[in-house]
Amino acid sequence: MERPSRVMTIAGSAAGGSAGIQADLKTFQELDVYGMSIITAIVGKHPKTNKNVHPVNLETIEAQFSTAIKQIGVDGIKTGMLFSKEVIELVAVLIESTNINHLVVDPVMIGKMNSKLLKDDAIEALKKHLLPQATIITPNVPEASVLLDNRPISTVNDMKQAAIDLHRLGSNNILVKGGRLEGPAIDVLFDGTTLTTLEAPRIDTVNTSGAGCSYSAAITAQLTKGKDVSEAVLDAKRFITTAIDHSFAYTDIVGPTYHAAERKYGIAHEIKTETTSV
Repeated sequence: MERPSRVMTIAGSAAGGSAGIQADLKTFQELDVYGMSIITAIVGKHPKTNKNVHPVNLETIEAQFSTAIKQIGVDGIKTGMLFSKEVIELVAVLIESTNINHLVVDPVMIGKMNSKLLKDDAIEALKKHLLPQATIITPNVPEASVLLDNRPISTVNDMKQAAIDLHRLGSNNILVKGGRLEGPAIDVLFDGTTLTTLEAPRIDTVNTSGAGCSYSAAITAQLTKGKDVSEAVLDAKRFITTAIDHSFAYTDIVGPTYHAAERKYGIAHEIKTETTSV
């Protein structure tokens, strides 16, 4: 039996199942890789205190990581919500110890409802310790803006320049996701020499909880299956666009994307690409 590649997500646990490690593990399963999870925090709003993020201590994070490595091993890792400077510094050391070839860093800072998911003093730690190790980083527009000292980003040309400038932080590839802008859903990929725009139709829905998590998880899965970065991003873009197109909700709260959509309906959205040299 050919065993699936092994993919680890280091991120927060979302109680509603639409984002964080839950979204990552659903994505891994759909894309036929073996998923593991290291929980950095539990996200769920307490009905009385309104506290939304409940951090996991460093010992527990290290214990999870050590167990997964010894029991299974790892071929690729993605990081999501790390929340604090101390967690970022620990995770950076743990990842460096693995000598993996595929690291996807989703620099989770701002949630779908504009909730703050990364402390201020953690941003510099992220830049210093984690981004330089990354195969690719996948900020959305607000996150790219924060990483560039709150630079305004409002057009595709702004996204292109942001991707070029973010490359200087050390990651081999930059994917700036434009889902929060107007018009078609355009993302910009930069590999140090070439800019590629990936355009999908904008789906008219608010039910996109966990879309960014799932997108980066899909990229990680495809990388560990042997695809190069541009192929992995293109396939992941198709996957998440199809999942958004079939998204749904159970209540009046923003609902999840449908991870099984591509498999269940046997379709994948066409993605238009355009490449230019820099």
